[in-house]
Amino acid sequence: MIDQTLVQAFQQSLAEEHRLRLYAVLDGASIANLPTLLTEQQLPHVCLMPGDLEPELAQAAPYLVQLPPRSPFAGLFLTQGVGSHWGILAASPAGLRKLRMHLRALLSVWGADGQPLFFRYYDPRVLRVYLPTCNAVELSTLFGPVSAYYAADESGEALLRFAVGATGLGQQRVTLARPVAPA
Repeated sequence: MIDQTLVQAFQQSLAEEHRLRLYAVLDGASIANLPTLLTEQQLPHVCLMPGDLEPELAQAAPYLVQLPPRSPFAGLFLTQGVGSHWGILAASPAGLRKLRMHLRALLSVWGADGQPLFFRYYDPRVLRVYLPTCNAVELSTLFGPVSAYYAADESGEALLRFAVGATGLGQQRVTLARPVAPA
């Protein structure tokens, strides 16, 4: 179970470590009424899908959200969203517009048959498996202006922090739940 004290400590460390901006890339398919929720929370956000979308598609689309680390929504993401595949976090010095352009470009990939495919990199189950398979060029493309990505681990009780360093991809586990003592 997610521990509120560990969540608050992580939020504090995000605020200190990332004097950069913190963003969430959220999956509308995993969060009911996401566009309405983001408007209610009064957080700067933008849909990553281009153009005017049909209402049903707009509900299921991915959204980029600028997220103050200590905001109530950041706490909600960390306590309820981490184990529910709501999305990922990204730390970046880039503004919302620049990061949106970068992340939008990652939505389409090409299959072996040359056909375009939709890449759901913002699903933590996808990102945590995909990143360790990337070579240096792929990592450079995926990270672009992003300093670090955070994705839920398989347990849903921790985040995996991914960053590119001199030796390639680095991975660090950030625990959000205290172990349950045996009875």
